[in-house]
Amino acid sequence: MNQLSYNLAVEIYEATKDFPKEEKYSLTDQIRRSSRSIPSNIAEAWSRRRYPKSFVNKLIESDGEASETTVWLDFSKDHKYITEEKHQHFISKYEEVSKMLHCMINSPEKFCYK
Repeated sequence: MNQLSYNLAVEIYEATKDFPKEEKYSLTDQIRRSSRSIPSNIAEAWSRRRYPKSFVNKLIESDGEASETTVWLDFSKDHKYITEEKHQHFISKYEEVSKMLHCMINSPEKFCYK
């Protein structure tokens, strides 16, 4: 899952290279930051597996960043910075990441140290 979220952040970075210059410090920056936060929060969560509450908290933060990223993707599509097809690709992949995060959040005992 972390590889998937990392790959998505890289794809988003590449896609935003074509965004208008006037979006550089707003939409481009926001979508890059939120998409990068997902794999970094997952990595942090993984390192906290001996503390289930901390583990779950970082996963919840990661899921929040995924939700934020989908909002920026909607803005990007609505302003025609990305195609409908690219938007759907990203949205479906983030739905997959979110489902995996929810599984881990709902059953941390499967992932945490005993």
